[in-house]
Amino acid sequence: MDSYIVIGIILAVIVLILLKGLPVNALRFVSQGVVKILIGALLLFFLNVFGASIGLHIPINLFTTVITGFLGISGLASLSAIHIFLLP
Repeated sequence: MDSYIVIGIILAVIVLILLKGLPVNALRFVSQGVVKILIGALLLFFLNVFGASIGLHIPINLFTTVITGFLGISGLASLSAIHIFLLP
């Protein structure tokens, strides 16, 4: 019975989007966030590749990519400092 409610809500949202249209600002905000997260993952990948020689490895997960993506190089430096000084 619950699946019918979920399907009904999804269909209602689809019909509403078709009639009203998607807000452009919301799509732009989401796309900018996705691009920042991808850039964060790329920065973490390169840090792991080049930091392997000194034993620096930061796992690439949603939390670290969001931190690195939105804070940039300073977020990457913060995660590296946490790894070096706080984690054994």
